Amino acid sequence: MTTANTAQSQSLGRLYGLGVGPGDPELITVKAFRLLKEADVIAYPKKRMGSKSYAHAIAELYIQPGEKEMLGLVFPMTKDKATLNSHWAQTTEEIWSHLSAGKDVAFVTEGDPNLYSTWIHMARMMQAAHPEVEIHSVPGISSALGAAARLGIFLADGDEQFAIIPATDDRDEMKKAIENHDCIVFLKVAKVLDQMIDLLQELGLTDKASVVTKVTSGDEQVWKNITELKGSELNYLTLMVVRK
Repeated sequence: MTTANTAQSQSLGRLYGLGVGPGDPELITVKAFRLLKEADVIAYPKKRMGSKSYAHAIAELYIQPGEKEMLGLVFPMTKDKATLNSHWAQTTEEIWSHLSAGKDVAFVTEGDPNLYSTWIHMARMMQAAHPEVEIHSVPGISSALGAAARLGIFLADGDEQFAIIPATDDRDEMKKAIENHDCIVFLKVAKVLDQMIDLLQELGLTDKASVVTKVTSGDEQVWKNITELKGSELNYLTLMVVRK
């Protein structure tokens, strides 16, 4: 690296992905807290309708009004690749405008930034567009771990096999996951809840399953009798734990 490039790299801000936990504001790490205080800009997922995102609501408890530059980023819920690519490119450049000015940016995300998180794609996009940017992630407590603590369930012991799997409408794959593991946390289960309940009834495992929405937060809801949820519409941040 040339002297000029070294100077440029040193003048750039750093990008951090901060996991702020599953919902309880006290489940944030000391390191994430420190970086919230030290970063120049706090970036967060922003909802179109104006309500605060989960991660934003947690992080703002540690930030005084006017203390930081807050950067709300909207991530469209669409599968159209052209729309997604255009929007992600725009978001990447928006963050880059702060980094190139020498500002450190901390992007907050619920749970852990490296586990099914918006942060993953953001970090990849920034790395591809601006490889000179220094990128770091700070681990956070995932919803799976929060659910285990809330339900009093041991996720894995000894040689037991444990899995974290996004729930999908592929019934055979969901059945295989249950059969092949001692404990499974199914994320984003709300959209296929009825299918999962039917599958567990077929396997005789409804009494081994629990469902939790917004785990550890003030809006948390827990169901240990999952059959009563048949036909229900639950929040996107809903998971199911099956412990055989």
